[in-house]
Amino acid sequence: MAKRRHHDMGGLDAGPVEIADHDHAPWEKQVNAMLRLLADSERGVMTVDELRRGIEDLGPGAYDELSYYERWISSIANILLEKSVIEVDELGRKMAEVEARMHEAQAASGKAEAGKGAP
Repeated sequence: MAKRRHHDMGGLDAGPVEIADHDHAPWEKQVNAMLRLLADSERGVMTVDELRRGIEDLGPGAYDELSYYERWISSIANILLEKSVIEVDELGRKMAEVEARMHEAQAASGKAEAGKGAP
């Protein structure tokens, strides 16, 4: 009998499924758009099957800790690295840029909030 992979939860008690629609964060919409562009018939950089394989290849810790779209972006990044569409150092630099922008925005937001309390 084949061993069940970590992500394969078919038939297991997983509790209630949340079926209500919810607003997606801007970054989640960007991940969705990125996949649609990478997988469209014109570009054909990757397929939805590759996305699924990449998600299934995440280790148990990552699979359990990441949100739905975090799994998607992790899989997309790994596939683009596998296919040499991007390089590790390029990805690292871009991630550092994004993190710096995030910290700058948080700092600016904190200053704005601090100014609101002043008489």
